[in-house]
Amino acid sequence: MDDKLFDELKQSLREARAIRAGTLSGRRTTVQALDVKALRESTRLSQGDFAAAINVSVRTLQNWEQQRREPTGPAIALLRVMAQAPDVVIKALLPVSS
Repeated sequence: MDDKLFDELKQSLREARAIRAGTLSGRRTTVQALDVKALRESTRLSQGDFAAAINVSVRTLQNWEQQRREPTGPAIALLRVMAQAPDVVIKALLPVSS
């Protein structure tokens, strides 16, 4: 490990200790919750079709819509993109009909 990286790690540990002791405030990141049900309804897709389009189970989608669980990782990224450009995402994800 190079000295610069080691020094950065030591500084991070000092900051963590100060945050825990209450002498330094930590960084807080807030993320606005995504209303998955409203998003799906805006696409006019059924739960089954929407779940199939984003490759999750209907049960997972229902849990998100009822706020028992929250989407994470790639799913939240996809849903955020879909919130900005739903028609583009749906067109890209739904199978092309012959």
